[in-house]
Amino acid sequence: MNLNKVFLIGNLTRDPELRALPSGTPVASFGIATNRVWKDQQGQKQEEVQFHNIVVFGRQAEIVSQYLKKGSLALIEGRIQTRSWDAKDGTKQYRTEIVAERIQFGPRAMAGSSEKFNNSSNSNFSQKQDLPEIDLGEDDISAEDLPF
Repeated sequence: MNLNKVFLIGNLTRDPELRALPSGTPVASFGIATNRVWKDQQGQKQEEVQFHNIVVFGRQAEIVSQYLKKGSLALIEGRIQTRSWDAKDGTKQYRTEIVAERIQFGPRAMAGSSEKFNNSSNSNFSQKQDLPEIDLGEDDISAEDLPF
């Protein structure tokens, strides 16, 4: 059995570029950076950054171009694909990219605030939010019957 599956979590290196195929299908392309941190044999902290080309098709391409921008955190699930073509000068060109099948957006930055979550001056997390109440009804079930 063969498997071609990729999971990446990283930050966009550029804003998504939305185009359309000749068939009319939307396609978005963007870059994402991932990093790896480790200590070498001397105990020195080392870091390696990898850059990945991402391509996404259809409705997801439209959503990505609408909501993601450079610096946004995203989880990409997809497959690796290498395309090749002949350049104008006759040389063979190659491009390896991740064809995204699923994308999850990371947390959105709060508007007008670059402060950490633990700073309660501008944080929406420190404000009490009204949560909807669940009507359990009188006859069906009681709160004590719930397993949590």
